[in-house]
Amino acid sequence: MTPTPPEAPSGPQPQHPTGGTGPRVDRDQVRDLGRLRRSVTDRKVAGVAGGLGRHLDVDPLILRVAFVVLVFFGGAGLILYAACWILVPEDGAVRAPFNLDERSRSVALIVVGVIATLALVGDSWGAFWFPWPLALVALVALWLLTRNSPPRPVPPVQPWAPAAPTDPAAPAASYAAPTYAPAATYAPPPPTYYAPPPPQATYVPPPPRPPNPRKRGPILFWFTLALIALAEGVLGMADLAGAGVADAAYPALAVGICGLMLVVGAFFGRAGGIIALGLISTVVLTGTTAADRWDSNDVTETPLSAAALDNRYWLGAGEQVIDLREVADLQNLDGRTLEVEGGIGRIEIILPEGLTAVVHADVDGPGNIDVFGFERGGIDTTINSSDGSESDPRITIDTQLGVGQIEVHR
Repeated sequence: MTPTPPEAPSGPQPQHPTGGTGPRVDRDQVRDLGRLRRSVTDRKVAGVAGGLGRHLDVDPLILRVAFVVLVFFGGAGLILYAACWILVPEDGAVRAPFNLDERSRSVALIVVGVIATLALVGDSWGAFWFPWPLALVALVALWLLTRNSPPRPVPPVQPWAPAAPTDPAAPAASYAAPTYAPAATYAPPPPTYYAPPPPQATYVPPPPRPPNPRKRGPILFWFTLALIALAEGVLGMADLAGAGVADAAYPALAVGICGLMLVVGAFFGRAGGIIALGLISTVVLTGTTAADRWDSNDVTETPLSAAALDNRYWLGAGEQVIDLREVADLQNLDGRTLEVEGGIGRIEIILPEGLTAVVHADVDGPGNIDVFGFERGGIDTTINSSDGSESDPRITIDTQLGVGQIEVHR
């Protein structure tokens, strides 16, 4: 008896996001990043959204909008799109622009996803000031470049053929003495004849290349570049007129225009090259934002009494001057500890006569320390010194600076 095949399900099949019918993907297929490919039929720039939509079984238009929106949050959309562009091969292709094996490509895509998530979190909540996503991308790219080498071809192994089985019931062969043929008479070798060369093969031209399935339309890169130049000029005129435009507004405007043109390119025309332009603008925006957060300040503290002196002073960037010469009740500073810390800049502490000081000064990075005339410079510099009389009130001063100069004197 033969089993009866199951009947085909009636009704229309579920529509695939990219067209056609087919089963929806399961969890294992989604987790298998090795099968991810960029689409050659549903593409606006590089086919990333089309291929990713087919892999995740979602509408590519949703992913295109998500990429554009994420551009404005730490450049996460640009990081993801650029990584998929260079790491994922196209349909029907084996090698990507930056070729890796399937396992390494999966690991690289996961790492890029983590970096984009951290960029999104850092930009949304303002938890970080250093452009560490770019540093992490550079480290990952360096690691991939140093370890990426073509695999050595492995020679095929010939399959082992087992010997034919022997019949144990068959009688053993008897020994037969070898026979020798009589010596053959000498025969001259046959004459050789010249064979004409075979006719040359006719040239067969290669087949024509298939037409490019990408959507035809105007190239939006040069139009985007001209629009950015025009908008930057208008913003510069407003800045010169006294509008008070921040430095980060210039690259932010370029990033916004790139995102807008990517949305336009998703429906009309070709947006090739705008991704790279947006990446450059994002790098400049990150640098100017970090520079704005490190605006230097000058702070001078001149307390008139011991109670007016705080126990700790901190400044991210700039110059701090703590002048204790106006303190009227120096005896109330006996046993006090003064902490003065900073990131980048200069710390100066001026002490009056009649006050003993125990100073611990430390500069983590490059800098210079001058405590009571004893000077030392370099990287990771530390000085421990004291000055004063045993009968005078004693104060402990702990100063620490990231980069810059520390000076303590009378």
